Amino acid sequence: MFSRFVALGDSFTEGVGDDDPSSPNAVRGWADRVAEQLAFLRADFTYANLAIRGRLLPQVLAEQLAPAVEMKPDLVTLYAGGNDLMRPKVDIDALCADYDAAVERLAATGATVVLFTGVDGVADPVFRRMRGRTAVYNEHVRLIAARHGALVVDMWAMRVLRDRRLWSADRIHLNTAGHVVIAAAVLDTLGVEHSLSPAPLGEPVMLSRAQRRAENLRWVREHALPWIGRRLRGASSGDGLQPKRPSLAPVFVGEPVRE
Repeated sequence: MFSRFVALGDSFTEGVGDDDPSSPNAVRGWADRVAEQLAFLRADFTYANLAIRGRLLPQVLAEQLAPAVEMKPDLVTLYAGGNDLMRPKVDIDALCADYDAAVERLAATGATVVLFTGVDGVADPVFRRMRGRTAVYNEHVRLIAARHGALVVDMWAMRVLRDRRLWSADRIHLNTAGHVVIAAAVLDTLGVEHSLSPAPLGEPVMLSRAQRRAENLRWVREHALPWIGRRLRGASSGDGLQPKRPSLAPVFVGEPVRE
């Protein structure tokens, strides 16, 4: 079983959307939950999380790849590129060429490498526009994984992720329930037994056209416009932040964590 787990990426892996004042950077997230489950299985288990919100794929690789390799992990998760896909212009082929080289370097360490496809945004009127880009990115990820023997958590195929109740108000980040779903999916992909049990959502609440319009306008005002403002200023939500767990360290859990 794994003893040294290093997580790389952006806000998805940092845990944004799963607020927890007691956690580093005040967020918990799926990677912390995976680490907690793995820690219960080995007393010598250690975990590092180098992910920082707002990072583009080239930044993730430039800042996090070398430190991760130096830690000699036996388990690595990597997701990056979502922020790049949201930019007005993006060369997906060039991005994924760099991604390929990074996965090759990680796989050469002998570690089990876990990658992720992007989520299918078909159910959202805004992110539906990115569907084609995401599909191209996903095909690259699947080819890269096959080439280097990496595992894939196929979020595109997880229809439950189309349910907005798993997402934060900003529609970009998973909420606590969403992070639990991903943590369970990662552990399932690794073939690790766990005590995570995503809560059933029940039947969705149907909104009227007026309610949807009001909700969309509120999202634009509270989330989209501030995001555009940061892009125009050349700022990032991760400016000034450090990795939440910059080096391998033990994870304490007294009992299997049940959620």
